Amino acid sequence: MSDEPKIKPYPGPAGGWGSVRSVESILAKEGRLVSGNAILLKQNKPDGYACVSCAWAKPADPHPFEYCENGAKATAWELTTKRVTPEFFGKHTLSELRTWSDHDLEEAGRLTHPMRYDSASDTYVSVSWDKAFQAIGQELKGFDPRQVVFYASGRASLETSYMWALFARLYGTNNLPDSSNMCHESTSVALPESIGVPVGTVILDDFELTDCILFFGQNVGTNSPRMLHPLQEASKRGVPIITFNPLKERGLERFTNPQAPTEMLTGSETRISSQYHQVKIGGDIAALMGMAKILIEVDDKARTTGGKPVLDHAFIAEHTHGFEEFAQAARQAQWPELERRSGLSRSTLEAAATAYARANAVIGIYGMGLTQHKAGVENVQMLVNLLLLRGNIGKPGAGICPVRGHSNVQGQRTVGIAEKPELVPLDKLKEQYGFEPPRWKGMTTVEACEGIIKDEVKAFVALGGNFVRAAPETAALEEAWARLRLSVQISTKLNRNHLIPGEVTYILPCLGRIEIDEQATGPQAVAVEDSTACIHGSKGIAKPASPDLLSEPRIVAELAKATLPPNPKVPWDDWVADYARVRDAIEETYPEDFRAFNERMWKLGGFHRPIAARERRWKTKTGKANFVVPQSLQADLGIADNDRDIFKLMTVRSNDQFNTTVYGYYDRFRGVRGTRMVLFMNRNDIARLSLQEGDMVTLTTAVDDGIVRQVSGLRVTSYDIPEGCCAAYYPECNPLIPVWHHADKSKVPAAKSIPIRIALQQKQLPEAAE
Repeated sequence: MSDEPKIKPYPGPAGGWGSVRSVESILAKEGRLVSGNAILLKQNKPDGYACVSCAWAKPADPHPFEYCENGAKATAWELTTKRVTPEFFGKHTLSELRTWSDHDLEEAGRLTHPMRYDSASDTYVSVSWDKAFQAIGQELKGFDPRQVVFYASGRASLETSYMWALFARLYGTNNLPDSSNMCHESTSVALPESIGVPVGTVILDDFELTDCILFFGQNVGTNSPRMLHPLQEASKRGVPIITFNPLKERGLERFTNPQAPTEMLTGSETRISSQYHQVKIGGDIAALMGMAKILIEVDDKARTTGGKPVLDHAFIAEHTHGFEEFAQAARQAQWPELERRSGLSRSTLEAAATAYARANAVIGIYGMGLTQHKAGVENVQMLVNLLLLRGNIGKPGAGICPVRGHSNVQGQRTVGIAEKPELVPLDKLKEQYGFEPPRWKGMTTVEACEGIIKDEVKAFVALGGNFVRAAPETAALEEAWARLRLSVQISTKLNRNHLIPGEVTYILPCLGRIEIDEQATGPQAVAVEDSTACIHGSKGIAKPASPDLLSEPRIVAELAKATLPPNPKVPWDDWVADYARVRDAIEETYPEDFRAFNERMWKLGGFHRPIAARERRWKTKTGKANFVVPQSLQADLGIADNDRDIFKLMTVRSNDQFNTTVYGYYDRFRGVRGTRMVLFMNRNDIARLSLQEGDMVTLTTAVDDGIVRQVSGLRVTSYDIPEGCCAAYYPECNPLIPVWHHADKSKVPAAKSIPIRIALQQKQLPEAAE
């Protein structure tokens, strides 16, 4: 990190030369400037490997460079030439390593050997794989399965995920929280109620057919940059792209395609958003209800005067339920409240609604800007409501498109990593493997945090991730973690979670997806599912970071064998020898989704799981798509909106980051270099609080539950964000999120609307000001 942070607006577009320089810089930093560029040519290609970063769709006809800036960073990060060996741990105690930053911990390099925590020396010491497996298995045998959590981060392949979920259920637990519990679980709850499926209905081909795109709460330039290609093509066709987001994000403003020589040489840019509306934090329900009100009332008038209908009445009559109740709620909504809640004027929403009404096929795209609120489920359902009004579900060029984060987080749920037993074919598993699966509801991520803090969870076994940094209630969680009897982390790199040991703690280092996975029958391949429910094959092509690493399927199998009684119906060793046999087992468990799995996984562009709502088959209780009336126009009930000293904080990611992984300290698009301790504020709020640019402040969560939650050392930075709203980086501000501050029904932490107070910590010296 730079000793002198610099804040300076970045004038360039998303993509462009800034992206090229960023990729080459990280490849050089990780010692992969030449070999890394060669390996990247195979990223997201039919004969290569699936990106380990985001889950955006992979085209059948890929670009010559089918990777984005952040995908290249993820590859360089995994293929680094730096190593964390037993000798490294011998030189550094955990007490010392806890003073390192998230970036510096992972930048130390790839883990090379299985390690066991030694409390006497406060270091990790090397242990053989056999001893590690046996010791962990022995520990697991001593717990009530309800006291054990099997966590998954969202990166593991379909094969590993299936084995992991089966291991947990054979052990006797449904405690299978995963990273989707922290992001898109609101989607998984909202969409089944509305349209009968837990995933989006849009496929990549729909972007070529759409004539309008609505964009809510998703930062494409940082979180899924490859999506900029279909967005650019749509923009060039004249497709309106209407964006609702509190922050101005460069990827949603303008883009220069690094793969277009003319654009790069001339510096030409493509405008992405045709309308960009800076909705207040938590104002999405009000904005969507305002658009719906406009459409319904214009349609009411047209029906009275004999004009052209605005709504798709035939679709509504045949395919939906609850329209009249929703329409009445929209008619009764009052404009003063809609404008106050959304932060947008009536005329602004009329402009958006007019563009929507003129289109025949509309895609609704959203991210965690909708899901991570107390009313996150209703946020998603309001967007569905808007699409249903004009029949924009289940026809070409239209649909709902949640943009998932990690590369197989959606696929993990598909093959059984779920705490809800009703989402898993338990009777089929019982028949297939000859055991009685647990039928009780397991823990979500939030419930796992609560269980750890209350000492009800005794063991935590993690398939990837950096749980203590990703989860809410950081201080209490870290304090309680030390009281766990067992903590096991299957990882590729060092992170904060490794530095907070339980009584018995192991690090089990694994191969990365990009690396060659050699087993008894030869090099293996795996499969992943992208955001559009499309399945792709992936083959590692790089030399493993260490000969002592094991693959994730092998680690899961060995843990299971060391923990469980023998079961001749579960061929762990055969599965490890040939992952195709795991895929055969997946197909047997999920025949509708994975028909001819092995034969189809290398199909160009992948193969799509059947999504009933795409065909206008509604697997809901009513047998139709359901309009859902929100309880309130406020997405964050319980947060005072009449106290001007309480701000709504949203956590955001940097351009130099993916989830909790921090690649560097340059958030190029926001112009922040050399620091992550920044508070983005509206300039009027800065003046009202008698602050100035560069002041250091402390944030305190504005709730009254007897717990003081604070983050200090944040630099006040003027930014284009609505008044009363502010933003700061994740995971640095996770300590501000109470464990109980989550979405209703889905229990997703409400990280996009944290009530805070701002207090001056240190004034910026005039001579040091920017």
